[in-house]
Amino acid sequence: MKPTLAALALAPAAALRGEVWEQHEVEAAGFVWRGNSTEESSHLLLHERIKDEDLPAEFTWGNVSGVSYLTMSRNQHIPQYCGSCWAHGSVSALADRVKIARKAQGADINPSVQHILNCQGGGTCHGGSVDGPYQWLKGLSDKGEGISYETSNPYMACSSECTEGICPGGDWTCTPINIARTCSTFPPAGTCTEITPYPQITIDDYGSISGQKAMQKEIYARGSIACGIDAGPILNYTTGVATGAGEGVDHVISVVGWGVEDGTSYWIVRNSWGEYWGEMGYVRVAFGALMVEEQCAWATVKDYTAPEKDNQVHCFEGGENCQTKA
Repeated sequence: MKPTLAALALAPAAALRGEVWEQHEVEAAGFVWRGNSTEESSHLLLHERIKDEDLPAEFTWGNVSGVSYLTMSRNQHIPQYCGSCWAHGSVSALADRVKIARKAQGADINPSVQHILNCQGGGTCHGGSVDGPYQWLKGLSDKGEGISYETSNPYMACSSECTEGICPGGDWTCTPINIARTCSTFPPAGTCTEITPYPQITIDDYGSISGQKAMQKEIYARGSIACGIDAGPILNYTTGVATGAGEGVDHVISVVGWGVEDGTSYWIVRNSWGEYWGEMGYVRVAFGALMVEEQCAWATVKDYTAPEKDNQVHCFEGGENCQTKA
């Protein structure tokens, strides 16, 4: 059945908090505006390998010869509101690229958004940078460290500056126990402890791109990407292809492919508002619409912890054998 276009009523501006930093905020936080890890970006090589006319009319990592390389949809707004779209978009794209590297074998590996928030890896619950998480993670990777997994650092929707909701009662600093942890049993007999070393993902390259062809070639050749979007027009989206130029980037999503319907080409966009929203957490956005093509970021996977890598951590249930030695 052909889907119908939902009413995309533009909500009042106050209904959506801007969650994407402007250039001066990015640079004030110590990140590079639209950064690249190398002076000569490896993305440029894709333009030599893939000609514009060789790009297919439709492509999605959700269906490559019948196999899906997409990972979980997330909800940044539970257990409470947190403006961490910038972290969710980059983490979701990175998780897809790990799944691509693993040829969709084994259980999905999902990186920890909370690790990024605790260590201010590109922003806070009050906004962040489109490519800041990749800049932060490259710095970690260069030191032999990486982003931990969701199973050792679940999302709590808090960062250190937050005074709302549950956040004042927690510790959101960048310490070993707030990077990866486990808890043995109920207190006072039980304790929570850090896991060191911990299951992790590292990257060896990242970059920033914009424009339809650059996005298509990066997605087609290497996997999903994180991009900014004007989220105001899609607050009440339910189904169909969203159109409209957009007024400014205030949100970050991941783009996993593209398609065409009735002659209109569109991006396949995974949001971080839960699967109750949109088309099971996704929205289709027409080429050239909602500022999606203005600022995007990508990263290439260096390594990850997985059974086939023979690099598992092998901690006890309570983590006693994985604590940092004094």
